[in-house]
Amino acid sequence: MGERRGGAIRLAAYRGSEAQALLNGLATLRITVFADWPYLYEGDEDYEARYLGQFLEGEGAFVAAAFDGEALIGAATATPLLQHMDDLAEPVRQLGLDPQAIFYLSESVLLSDYRGAGIGHRFFDMREDEAVRQGFATCFFCAVDREAEDPRRPADTRSLESFWRRRGYQPLNGPKAHLSWRERGQADETDHSLTLWMHHLNGE
Repeated sequence: MGERRGGAIRLAAYRGSEAQALLNGLATLRITVFADWPYLYEGDEDYEARYLGQFLEGEGAFVAAAFDGEALIGAATATPLLQHMDDLAEPVRQLGLDPQAIFYLSESVLLSDYRGAGIGHRFFDMREDEAVRQGFATCFFCAVDREAEDPRRPADTRSLESFWRRRGYQPLNGPKAHLSWRERGQADETDHSLTLWMHHLNGE
């Protein structure tokens, strides 16, 4: 959790190696935010350092970062899909789409005290602008699938689907992405299915 400091929120864009300075802050954000519903992720600092280090070294890697004063309170990452992982490119191929033509919106993490203030919209704006800057016309992201009756679902949780749809994203029917991670309280990683959401920036 983050305690809101009350100052103006500053957003900044980072590309490639210049984002390495954010690595520790990004790792902490991912562990903190993804521990909650719906990911329930049991974070590991060593893994986060390796994963983020590799991600940020990739060609076309982009980070939209939000700061309250000097504190990193949110971030959203993106990259050309083929710079990321084959686990995500394969279901895209199965849908008859070209992974080389897709800009992947990989993660968006924001401390709970700062939600509902429009930062999420700005994260999408910045990443979509970066997609266009790099010559992409299609963006996509993945959202973990959870059963509606899952007893771990918080009573006050709100679905983000209407927000994503307002941004122009639509869920794709067909193949799912599959990623494994360790949930809180588990000893081993388990497989999770994720729905692909896509948006053609040119409206086609």
